[in-house]
Amino acid sequence: MAPMARSMARPGGRSARVQEAVHTAVRELEAEVGRDALTVPLIAARAGVTPSTVYRRWGDLGALLSDVAVEHLRPETEPEDLGGLSADLTAWAEQFLDEMASPPGRAYIRDALLGDPDGDNAGRCSAYAAEQIDVVLRRATARGEPRVPGTESVIDHVVAPMMYRILFRPGGLDPAYAQRLVADCLAAEQDRR
Repeated sequence: MAPMARSMARPGGRSARVQEAVHTAVRELEAEVGRDALTVPLIAARAGVTPSTVYRRWGDLGALLSDVAVEHLRPETEPEDLGGLSADLTAWAEQFLDEMASPPGRAYIRDALLGDPDGDNAGRCSAYAAEQIDVVLRRATARGEPRVPGTESVIDHVVAPMMYRILFRPGGLDPAYAQRLVADCLAAEQDRR
């Protein structure tokens, strides 16, 4: 029920106001009382809606937390343009790793996945990363840089190993790790051509 309710939501009007109020309530209450104390009635009261509104739209607390997490994981700006593919992709990868490997980032990843039995939110998170990578690669192509890898190659060589390590082996995640992944990805692209 939750995925259908989300997909039917209109981008504006009451639906958007309810979503914003509920998301804001979740973020505020999480900061005030902690994640473990969150309940749908508490969130609904803070948001100024009925618990049935929350249940109708999200289904349960896990789906709501998943939706809030996905919105938090959405990038707010385009990747920085440092003038070259290696520098741009490295800066993006370092920032991605820093944000996702942080304790709040790992909590958002867990929430995004746990309340998402159909994989819709995981797909949205993947699309966010792909969109950011596309921006970096399009800039490199526009500058005429040779051997620009494809988005899927960057996901396979940079994002996938990072996410595995973030979720299952979080030690040793520092900028040097992101730098090595990007360098290996770009070297593999040169070897292919």
